[in-house]
Amino acid sequence: MDYQGRDGAALAANLRTLCERHGSVAAVCRKINVNRQQFNKYLSGAHVPSTANLRIIANFFGLSVPILFSDPDEFRNLVDGNFFHAMSTARQLPEFSRFVSNMIVESNTNDSDIVGVYDRYQFSSIYKGFILRSAFCIYRNKEFLQHYYVERFPSFDDPSKIEYVFKYYGFCFPVADRLFTADFEGIQSNELTFGVYAQVKRNAKKFMFGISSGIAATVFRQPYSTKVALHYRGPGLLRREHLKDLTVMDRNNPAIPREALQYLGDGSDMIQMT
Repeated sequence: MDYQGRDGAALAANLRTLCERHGSVAAVCRKINVNRQQFNKYLSGAHVPSTANLRIIANFFGLSVPILFSDPDEFRNLVDGNFFHAMSTARQLPEFSRFVSNMIVESNTNDSDIVGVYDRYQFSSIYKGFILRSAFCIYRNKEFLQHYYVERFPSFDDPSKIEYVFKYYGFCFPVADRLFTADFEGIQSNELTFGVYAQVKRNAKKFMFGISSGIAATVFRQPYSTKVALHYRGPGLLRREHLKDLTVMDRNNPAIPREALQYLGDGSDMIQMT
């Protein structure tokens, strides 16, 4: 694919974001064996790299080439939490490669049915009795399906202020009409979460319903298992418009889709270890 007509300004901003998280520009140039003067032209937006150099840059940072041209605000949301370093480390493990290869062989799911942005609903383990609305995104990164999602919790003392923010990053494995997820929390780096979901297509809306289980290394966030409803919003990566309404909600709030509320029930079947 020819990328010469793509947005060089967006690419430049995203490359600057990546270099800030990987030390100096000179160090990056040495590692990818790209001339520093030429790379400076990429950072300024004066030139778009050749297809070969784009692949070299993308492979170094553990990305696909199209993601390098994402909207800079969306891109910064994606890289928060040192995600790419952790994903790159995991992908280099031979055990992980064998596991993913087996999952890919078993999968015959059409990616277009599941990639994109979702509202994510579950009963909160922090605000008892309230439903947490977070933002969830599934996207393709070369041969992998990956995902990330963001949770925001208001302050107990002042609900207009955000008290906690959690960001999760991981891999998706579509197998036998089910979507399996495995991710980790990237801010405090103390929680692993696993999920399994099935698509429901009973009307014009798109949902995935499933179960998520989280295991944290802290007494403040106990292990849990709970139902989760994913409501499809549209294609692409997370944008600011998807993040502005993230909060906990009373279960009688009419903004919660009826289908999601019916699936979640009253939250009495949520399991928490104490």
